[in-house]
Amino acid sequence: MAKKPVFMVHDGGVDDYLSTVLLLTMEHVRVLGIAVTPADCYIEPAVSATRKILDLMSIEGVSVTQSNVRGVNPFPRIFRRDAFTVDHFPILNQKDEIRTPLAPEPAPEFIVKTLRAEKEPVTILETGPLTTVAAALDLALDIETRIKEIIWMGGALNVKGNVDPIIEGGQDLTAEWNVYWDPFAAARVWHTSIPITICPLDITNHVPVTPAFLKQLGKQYKYPLSDFAGQCYALVVHQDYFFWDVLTTAYLGRPEYFTLKEYETEIITTGRSQGRTLVKPGGRKIKALDTVDLNKFYAYVLESLKKWKV
Repeated sequence: MAKKPVFMVHDGGVDDYLSTVLLLTMEHVRVLGIAVTPADCYIEPAVSATRKILDLMSIEGVSVTQSNVRGVNPFPRIFRRDAFTVDHFPILNQKDEIRTPLAPEPAPEFIVKTLRAEKEPVTILETGPLTTVAAALDLALDIETRIKEIIWMGGALNVKGNVDPIIEGGQDLTAEWNVYWDPFAAARVWHTSIPITICPLDITNHVPVTPAFLKQLGKQYKYPLSDFAGQCYALVVHQDYFFWDVLTTAYLGRPEYFTLKEYETEIITTGRSQGRTLVKPGGRKIKALDTVDLNKFYAYVLESLKKWKV
C-alpha cells in the first residue's frame, strides 16, 4: 500500500515535539518535511530540537525548515521559553553534531518546492498557526490544488477560547491561540477550496494529560521515546494540560477512533473577538473532530511511544 504523503508544520510548543514523534512512528505515512513557525517558541532552539528528534529516531531523508513569518499577537514569553529546555534535554544531545538537514530555503519556499515535486496531493498537518501555510499559498497559487487537505489544531467553536482577556487587553474569551496569533492567515486559508479538518478546543478540553496516563508512561521509561515524552510532560504538569496537538496528530494515525461534525464558519480578524472561529450559517464549510474514544486514544499514544527502539 502506498504511504500517505504528509508535510508537517508546527510551532515549537511542548506538544508539538510529541506530535512530531507520534507522526514519525506512523508506518502508513511518508513525511515530506517539517516546518517550524516562530509562534509558541523561540525559533532557533525549536528548529534545533526538531532536528535532534529526527536524529534520535534515526529518520533519514526528511529536512526541517525554519519559517520566516511573523504573527499579529505574540505568544507569552513564558510559553515560548520551553523550546530552550527541550533543546537541552540530555536524550537529544548524545551526539556532537546534528545530522538531520536544515533546508536552505525559508519554510514557505520549501513547502512550495516540496508540493510541486509530489505526484499526488499532500496532506498538511498543522499544529501551530496557519501563517506559514498562508505564506506558501501567497507565493504560489498553484499549490492549492496540490494540497489534499489541511488537518489543523485550531479554533474554539462552541466553547470558550484560551486567550486570557486580562493579559491580552480586553479580548472576549472567544479566541483560541493558534487562530489569535495570526487570524488574517487563518482567514486567508479559509478563503481557499482546500478541505479543512480542525481539532478545536471543544474536543481537546475532554482529553487531558492525566495522572493515570503519566503513571503508565513512567513504566515505559526504558523506551527512549517514552523517556523523551516523560521529560516533556514534566515541564507542564504544574498546569492543566491537554492533548491539543497530539490529539490532532492521532487523527492521522487512527481516524476510526474519532467522529466528525460539519460546521459553517468564519474567522473574525478584528475587534474584541479577533481570532474567533465563529459558527455562522452560510460560512466556510469545515469538519471538526467531535468525539474520540479516550481509552483507545491513550492506549494508542502509549503503544506508539513503546515501539520505537534506537
